[in-house]
Amino acid sequence: MCGIVGVVSNAPVNQLLYDALLLLQHRGQDAAGIVTLLERKFFMHKAKGMVRDVFRTRNMRALPGDVGLGQVRYPTAGNAYSEEEAQPFYVNAPFGIVLVHNGNLTNAHALRAELFSTDHRHTNTESDSEVLLNVLAHEIDRATRGGALNSAALFDAVRNVHRRLRGSYAVVALIAGHGLLAFRDPYGIRPLAMGRGADGTVMVASESVALEGSGHVFERNIAPGEAVFIDLQGQVHAEQCADSPTLNPCIFEFVYLARPDSVLDGISVYQARLNLGETLAKRVVSTVPPSDIDVIIPIPESSRPSATQLAHLLGVPYREGFVKNRYVGRTFIMPGQGVRKKSVRQKLNVIASEFKGRNVLLVDDSIVRGTTSREIVQMARDAGARKVYLASAAPPVRYPNVYGIDMPTKDELVAHDRTVEEIRELIGCDALIYQDVDAMKRAIGSLNPKLDGFDASCFDGVYVTGDIDTDAITRMNGNRPRVEETEEDSSRLALPNLS
Repeated sequence: MCGIVGVVSNAPVNQLLYDALLLLQHRGQDAAGIVTLLERKFFMHKAKGMVRDVFRTRNMRALPGDVGLGQVRYPTAGNAYSEEEAQPFYVNAPFGIVLVHNGNLTNAHALRAELFSTDHRHTNTESDSEVLLNVLAHEIDRATRGGALNSAALFDAVRNVHRRLRGSYAVVALIAGHGLLAFRDPYGIRPLAMGRGADGTVMVASESVALEGSGHVFERNIAPGEAVFIDLQGQVHAEQCADSPTLNPCIFEFVYLARPDSVLDGISVYQARLNLGETLAKRVVSTVPPSDIDVIIPIPESSRPSATQLAHLLGVPYREGFVKNRYVGRTFIMPGQGVRKKSVRQKLNVIASEFKGRNVLLVDDSIVRGTTSREIVQMARDAGARKVYLASAAPPVRYPNVYGIDMPTKDELVAHDRTVEEIRELIGCDALIYQDVDAMKRAIGSLNPKLDGFDASCFDGVYVTGDIDTDAITRMNGNRPRVEETEEDSSRLALPNLS
């Protein structure tokens, strides 16, 4: 899971890219990078860390140019601690290309071998984004055949890229001396939107909030399989480059990943979460009588809209019972350097008066490993709650995600091969209520009838690309960033809502 942005302007873009990355920081906190283009020269700065820490005044001054791109990264494959795997990635031929990528290639292993044996291209990291860049570079080279580059040649190259790649990918690439290329996988799993500024600036970004928050007007989503080329004069060229595109966005974007003030593929993330609260209310009523619930308390942050709607429909008071410490810093460690895992209690504190002597219904957006939920339930009991019920606005997470979310292996998922009652016992709550899979799809899908469906693979085990089996999942798990028991778990989903 990453956040990407690209800009073509008639004024310096370094500050604009920085501002957009700050608005996308929730999509990745591991590393950040910006590349700008001045004439035919790239200027790059990237490093591990948050945007505000990676870029200092001296770095920004060293990023001249009116065109550029950037990324905030959370690693889902390769080496979590390698500075080399921070994006953007660069190749010098053909033309000179830099690229940022949000998603995950499910056939990266086969492509890497193919690049070496057939395309005679070298990759130097374990990152699937470097593989993607080299596939794109090879196809652009073939499409131009050593001649001039134009939009028609680029679109031919993207057609061949689509035929070779499997998995999820939203991509922004900058081609020296020519312009910005953006495209999306044929299923539209990862989001990508385009907007314009009053001065003629054109921006593409992972979420609409990055456009609007930086002074641009949202224009449209880039369609699944579509390629958009923005030349250096700001002219936009677009073409559908996939054979049979369908719109199946990742449903976890709406459940948890995206900012609530974003609109993805025509769906308000905030409204989607309100709808999830509405359908969850029916599940709660069938499990726990509303008269037995004294107060409804969200687990910050993403669950708040669902919890608000749930409380409204049940006629039960909504209260804030947890305060999040926003200033607990992440621990950045070098390989081999161990640090103790941070406790949930360092990141959350309870307002004891909201729990003491009450039957509380805690609402979370999702439950992944269950370890965080167990500790939060215990915090509620320690604060004096008589009974602690737990409701999840999402269904049980039973299957691994292979499309760019840093989610644990199936054996680490608390819901894998367990009944709801077994999960309840592990977490230690008095009742556990999950969202229904079909109800979730209806609640969100009703907001845009033009959708063909969703990738909801972590909930239903159906992988929309059709190329995923047990062996593929095992192979991809081998490329996940490894976290030792003595190290901090850097997965954003390890502590849901707390990062």
